[in-house]
Amino acid sequence: MQKLIITVLVSFALSMIAGPFIIPWLKRLKVGQTINQFGPRSHQGKQGTATMGGLVFIFSSVVTALIMAARKGMNGHFLIIEIVSMLAFAFIGFADDYVKVVKRRSVGLTPMQKIVPQALIAIVLAVLAYLNPYIGSELIIPFTEHTINLGILYVPVMVLVIVGVVNSANLLDGLDGLCAGSSMLNFGTFALIAMSLAAGKDGMDPDLYNTALFSGAMCGAILGFLRFNTHPASVFMGDVGSFAIGGALVAVAIVTRLTLILPIIAFAMMISSLSDIIQVIYCRVSGGKRIFRMVPLHHHFELSGIPETKIVSMYNVMTALLCILALLGYVK
Repeated sequence: MQKLIITVLVSFALSMIAGPFIIPWLKRLKVGQTINQFGPRSHQGKQGTATMGGLVFIFSSVVTALIMAARKGMNGHFLIIEIVSMLAFAFIGFADDYVKVVKRRSVGLTPMQKIVPQALIAIVLAVLAYLNPYIGSELIIPFTEHTINLGILYVPVMVLVIVGVVNSANLLDGLDGLCAGSSMLNFGTFALIAMSLAAGKDGMDPDLYNTALFSGAMCGAILGFLRFNTHPASVFMGDVGSFAIGGALVAVAIVTRLTLILPIIAFAMMISSLSDIIQVIYCRVSGGKRIFRMVPLHHHFELSGIPETKIVSMYNVMTALLCILALLGYVK
């Protein structure tokens, strides 16, 4: 546990140090956010704010995790899976940000240009997990010691989960500090759960131990990034950051076989996607009518007159309570 705490602190410090170097560099490159003209009117004042700030916590977390990781007795190589998943999805987000910044297209890549590479990465990740004898096709049922074996269905189910989580993280990134605050709590929760699972009857499992350290590194790095991302944000994480968070979070869930806990601790991400899906379906069925003023849901609250900072606080409190609930079932 002591090493996990040190990992969080080191990653936090590295993020705080990297921020003042990376953010001015982004500003010099004129990597400014292009605000969607159909978004909330209050967001127009954010036009030109530096984006792609997710590079700060991506760099800090990867460096810290690699330095702190245990290197003896690894079999499943969970840390490699987690880092590759994060970087692979971050690359798609980087391409999306590039189109937005350089091409000045606020929508970025087309839906097909984003979903196809996401699906390909998800398929590779799901197959590797299925074939890995230390992961397999079993999922732990939340708050029990029982598992459910999906068999070959594990691959298509996990592909949907992976793509869903990555895009949900992207949708949640709509207000200053919203995605960063919620995901920081998610990774902190996974760090404690993975550490508890690592301390098995046969001693410390190095793969789960490294997963705890990776989660702790993500938690600390994002906490440091919040110094620059809270309202009023001096930098946005961009799609490179939100996609990286989604890729890292779902990878941790996969290697720990705790995918079924994601709807609990990552409920903020889930309701962002659900509100978007519900709005689209209802709009088509009702001939153009809407349930929400705007989606994702946090924009509905914003257009209802709730201040941005209060919405972020509401989401973070909700996430914290759900994460505590999840910890009750796993941390002894």
